[in-house]
This record gives sequence, structure tokens and C-alpha cells, in this order.
Amino acid sequence: MFGRYTTGPCGRGSVAGATAGRTPGSPYTRPAMTDHIIDLRSDTVTHPTPEMRRAMYEAEVGDDVFGEDPTVNALEERAAELLGKDAALFVTSGTMGNLVSQYAHVPRGGEIVTAENAHPVLHEAAGHAVVVGASIRTIPTRDDGTLDPVALAEAFRDPADYHEPVTALVVVENAHGHSMGQALPAAYIAEVASVAHRNGAALHVDGARLFNAAVALGVPARELVAPADSAMFCLSKGLACPVGSIVAGDAAFVTRARRARKLVGGGWRQAGIVAAAGLVALRDGPSGTIERLADDHANARRLAEAISSMPGIAPFDPSRAATNFVLFGFDPDPAGPSARLAPGTLRARFMDALRAEGVLMIEWGHRDVRAVTHYGIDAPDVDRAASAVRRALAEAGIAPGAPVA
Repeated sequence: MFGRYTTGPCGRGSVAGATAGRTPGSPYTRPAMTDHIIDLRSDTVTHPTPEMRRAMYEAEVGDDVFGEDPTVNALEERAAELLGKDAALFVTSGTMGNLVSQYAHVPRGGEIVTAENAHPVLHEAAGHAVVVGASIRTIPTRDDGTLDPVALAEAFRDPADYHEPVTALVVVENAHGHSMGQALPAAYIAEVASVAHRNGAALHVDGARLFNAAVALGVPARELVAPADSAMFCLSKGLACPVGSIVAGDAAFVTRARRARKLVGGGWRQAGIVAAAGLVALRDGPSGTIERLADDHANARRLAEAISSMPGIAPFDPSRAATNFVLFGFDPDPAGPSARLAPGTLRARFMDALRAEGVLMIEWGHRDVRAVTHYGIDAPDVDRAASAVRRALAEAGIAPGAPVA
């Protein structure tokens, strides 16, 4: 159906005979004809570093279901140490990490409280309902990605009223994706934990990009999850590993999460082959991939500053690009022909034009566009992407004065 699309080292790619299009049901689009792709769809498109590839090739392995894979065991110990928790569990994905954490905390028929735009609400296929048997109650998110502690407290159910589900878990996302990747400080996490614990619930930190938040705030990751009962972080996003995530908490929690991992088919065998990449990522200093997240943040700010000043872009503060996300929308010329087009049509025109320029981003929400910087994207790539955005705005008829075909 589609031509061959191959990605080169560090997230760049090339297309051989590809036709621009969309996989049914997916927001991820295939590129148009070009020899060089700057892929900003997500930090999941990264390829492992050369050191990771060597470590994976040489990894000592065993059967992890029997607890006999030494590389997995070492990764779990390292992750627990970094987060200041008793134990950790290696899982296939962030979605699985959140799911097994919910299963470990929430009784069947219980309820989870989280933000209206949280990942488990929007992007995890209702696993909380299908697998855990829990409902979710949502509350609005403030512009900085936080929840109002008063609104959070008011969302708890009355435990004496048997008509209502029992509130068992609060989930907080850090960094918070839908607020342009805002890093939520330790004091806020502690405040949320206090509300949860005071009302008899646990706190889970969905830290898919936890280390982005830690680097942006200049604090150890353990400080951001210290009051939490469990936390998850992804190895396969900004840390550039090919697959995998970690959940961590006390020993009893990890035992329950391990059972849940088995229930959903997540038992690994010789998983040390991929765990080895995680051990490289979690090294201290420049030999790991945590510190280099600062480069992604600088590149995101560079891109945000370039885009925010362009005609046709809805005004936004580029300083909000505090981690590796850039979210933007359109403000078409009110006197031009583009003003007659629906926002969705404008965005579709823009995305088509951007793909033709060899730059990939994704649609975000109903009107916006998301770009994510990551390992393998450098400042020249960002500058080229910004130039492509400017040309795509003109081609789509969004920039003032540009014609609409």
C-alpha cells in the first residue's frame, strides 16, 4: 500500500517510492517524496545510540519470568535507586506501566482521579475500564499543567455512600504533555500527594518524560516522585532506548504490579537484550542519555521562538517550551481567503505542505500541531524545520497575504 520508508541514524529518514498518506486510525502520517526527513512527530522515533547497540549485542541474559536475567535485574535496581524507591519493574511500554500501576492500586469498581487531558484518559484505549475495572473522574487542568488542589479534594467520593465508587488513586503526569510539556515542581507533587493520602488514596506519577522534567527543573528525579506511592518513566522516548519503561514503588506494590504485568501478557524472557540499552541510558554524566535532554529542551525553545513570530501562527509564549514539546495553532489572515476555511482544513493543508518539505509533525487535539525534539535532532535541523514551517504556512494559505488555491 505504501512505499518503503527507512529511518536512518538518530531519527532522520528517507523515502523510496512512498506515497503521502495516513495509516487508518492513526495520527502518524507517512512522508511525501524527499531524500531527507526531519522527524519531529515524537521522541519515540529515536534510534539507540551506538553504545546502546553494543551493549545490547553483548548483554548477558536469562529468563526474566524466573527472575534470572542479570541485565534486567541490574536495570531494575538502577531505576529504583534513581527514583529513591524500594523496587522497580521493567515493562514493555509507558501504557503498560500505567496500567499495571492502576491494577496494583485500585480495587475493581474503584475510581481514579486525574486531569481531563491525562494520558490514561485520552491515549490508553480505556485500559483502566477494560482491564482494571475502574472508572476515571477528571478535573480541569490549569495552564501550567497542574490541578487545583481544592478541585482535586472535591473530586473524591464519599466513602460512606455505597452508591459511589471508592476513590483509590490520583494520577499526575510529569512532564505534562498537553500544556506543552510543562515540568511540575516537587512542591506541587507533594501537595497533590498530601491531598491523596489525606483522603485514603495513593498517588501515581505518570512520568513518561520524568527525566525531561527533572532536567528542566534542575533537580534529581527522585525529588519529583518522593511522596508518590508509585512512578513510571519511559526509556523509549527522550532517553533513546528502543523499547521499555519502568515502574517503581515499594516492594509490595512491585509484587502486585508484576502479577498485573503477567495478567496482561507482559512477561519477558531474555529481556536483557533490550534492558542493556536502559542501563546505558541511566548512566550518570555524558555517557548516559539523561543529561543530554537539555539539548532537546534548547532545540525546542529554538523552534518555538522561530515559529511564534511567524505570520499565521496563533500567538503563544515560546518560553512555555520548557522541555521538548512545541505546540502551536493557526491565526489566519482575517482579511484573506483563508479566513473562510475551517480550522481543520487549514491544518490539513499545512500538514500536507510540511510533509512535502520533508518535515514531519503530528496533529494535536482538534486544531493544534505538535513538534517534539529528541536525540538526533540538532540546531541545523531545527532551523531547517522552522524554514519549512514558514513555507508551509504560505503554501497552505495561512500566512497573511498568501493565496488559497
